[in-house]
Amino acid sequence: MKPTILEARRETVARADAPAARVLCEAIEFETTAAPEFIDITDDVTRIVEAAGIAFGQVSVYSQHTTAAIKINENEPLLLRDLARLLRQFAPPNAYYEHNDFSRRTVNMNEDECANGHAHVQHLFLGASETIPVVDGRVTLGTWQRIFLIELDHPRLRRVLVNVVGTA
Repeated sequence: MKPTILEARRETVARADAPAARVLCEAIEFETTAAPEFIDITDDVTRIVEAAGIAFGQVSVYSQHTTAAIKINENEPLLLRDLARLLRQFAPPNAYYEHNDFSRRTVNMNEDECANGHAHVQHLFLGASETIPVVDGRVTLGTWQRIFLIELDHPRLRRVLVNVVGTA
């Protein structure tokens, strides 16, 4: 049996009827310094949404990497240390990963390939993107919510796409 939405709990947060949508996609780059590393990119995303000039819609934040994730969480230093520790415990860098066995692996290799199987495993459970509603021109994050780029591999340049879609 399919659950139903109780009318008392249903609330229209925003509605916009417009013939044309606005779309803005911008790339932003970050130089990471460690792994795991949590980089708060909320202010960068907010500036892009403001530049798009939409009133209602959504913003998608997407990492173009298989070893750097995008997640929403609280920017509290002790929590971030806890999360980094849990990531290392969940998929330890020094564990055996077939992906790191360069004597057997034959595809998707660079000359300077590094052993990063742990980062791919961590990424699988974190994900590459988050989508957040835009209401009245603002990114609708909760009180403590922040958008993070999470470096899982090693320091390097990372590219994030911010795609804003909505109506004015």
